[in-house]
Amino acid sequence: MHLKQKAAPNGAGLYYSSSKGRGRELEKPEVGFGQHLMLDGYGCPYDYLTDLDRIYEFLNQCPDVIHMTKIMPPYAFKYSGKVPQDWGLSGFVLIAESHISVHTFPEKGYLSIDIFSCKSFDADKAIDYSEKVFRIATREIQLVDRGLEFPRNIGVVTRFLTDERKNMRI
Repeated sequence: MHLKQKAAPNGAGLYYSSSKGRGRELEKPEVGFGQHLMLDGYGCPYDYLTDLDRIYEFLNQCPDVIHMTKIMPPYAFKYSGKVPQDWGLSGFVLIAESHISVHTFPEKGYLSIDIFSCKSFDADKAIDYSEKVFRIATREIQLVDRGLEFPRNIGVVTRFLTDERKNMRI
């Protein structure tokens, strides 16, 4: 995956990609509550974005692919909004580590996938699986470290925050 790193306003790592090339692995930080992968997919086949069974199976299999613990069956449904072109399918599955969700907009060839977990996971594997299932032509990817002050490791968090605050001084 070819990723360009950008600094987030709060100093957390933020990664973005719209290419399909491969590069370095996405890494789990030593601080914070967890990772939040946000994938925006474009150019997906219409019939893939309108297939409720495909959405369900993606949500049913994705936790296993990234070694998470599914705690309930997926829930997938059709949504019809106030704007006719904004209809689509949505679904989510709760995992012990947090959740995975999918929202499709078939008329626009677009989908969004969110994977949030307090446990480290292989974001590259999740991206590859998503691309395979939905035949994503182009994509935008953001991987955000959430809850930077979460005390997973008090010593590491204390050093991180102290350094961050020193860097903020003018």
